[in-house]
Amino acid sequence: MHENPDFPGTAPDLLPIRDVARLTGVNPVTLRAWERRYGLILPQRTPKGHRLYSHAQVEQIREVLGWLERGVAVGQVKSLLEEQRPATATEDTSWQERRNQLHSCIEALAERALDDCFNRAMALYPATTLCRHLLLPLLDGLRRRWRQPAAQLERVFFLSWLRSKLGARLYHCNRQHGGAPLLLLNLGEQPMEPDLWLCAWLASDAECPVQVLDWPVPPPQLAVAVRQLNPRAVLLYGDQPLGMPRLRQLLTDVPCPRLLCGPAVAVHQDALHALADLHLAGDPLEALGQLQHLGLLGGGASCAS
Repeated sequence: MHENPDFPGTAPDLLPIRDVARLTGVNPVTLRAWERRYGLILPQRTPKGHRLYSHAQVEQIREVLGWLERGVAVGQVKSLLEEQRPATATEDTSWQERRNQLHSCIEALAERALDDCFNRAMALYPATTLCRHLLLPLLDGLRRRWRQPAAQLERVFFLSWLRSKLGARLYHCNRQHGGAPLLLLNLGEQPMEPDLWLCAWLASDAECPVQVLDWPVPPPQLAVAVRQLNPRAVLLYGDQPLGMPRLRQLLTDVPCPRLLCGPAVAVHQDALHALADLHLAGDPLEALGQLQHLGLLGGGASCAS
């Protein structure tokens, strides 16, 4: 590997933090928080204080991610790495505690406290880990609670907050990432579908610009959007049974890769497999995996790549 021109005089195998973030999916804010708060992954520094990581440290970061994906709290990972413990599946109680904290904020309609709780978690964990261990289980419990008519205010409060929170992050990420956007469309009758916004957030965190249409549109209008935006892919989210003729109409004039995500996939599994070139995902994490498999993430990706 040739010397990085941004840091002359440094060892040729050292990587700046932005490259490490791209390789591992852990953003620089989180890497710095791991270092400061837990002594995890201590990089070398240039005379001007820039962080530089070895390839061995990149592998360590991947080990950390492996533990986090198994439900281990970030504060416990350093000792596990030092002990060279074998990776085992576990569910750390701190995740349940975080979910309880968020739930209490939602019950109290406490927007600032909710924001603070989520910001603390977001500073320490990658988006995929937060989605798997915090937000998806939280939403699972909330949906059961929201079946009661008395909980509708709570539902609207939380979904409004979530769309605002993730929408702000998408806005800032879109200004940093180039290339054709991923177009996401809500097929349901209600706006503020949380899993649609989680799909958008995960894609955006993977350096993919996104455009969200949080309301169903007629098939001809989707075709117009595709022509004007020239997206790298279209992701449709369906949380309810679909009308298959309408779905076929929607897909007719979409020449780029098409994905369908959500509970509708399980409902129409057999019929959907008969649709050519339609990729299926049950939840936002599966949708991210499909996008990665298709090579559709990253700022420079496009339908042609």
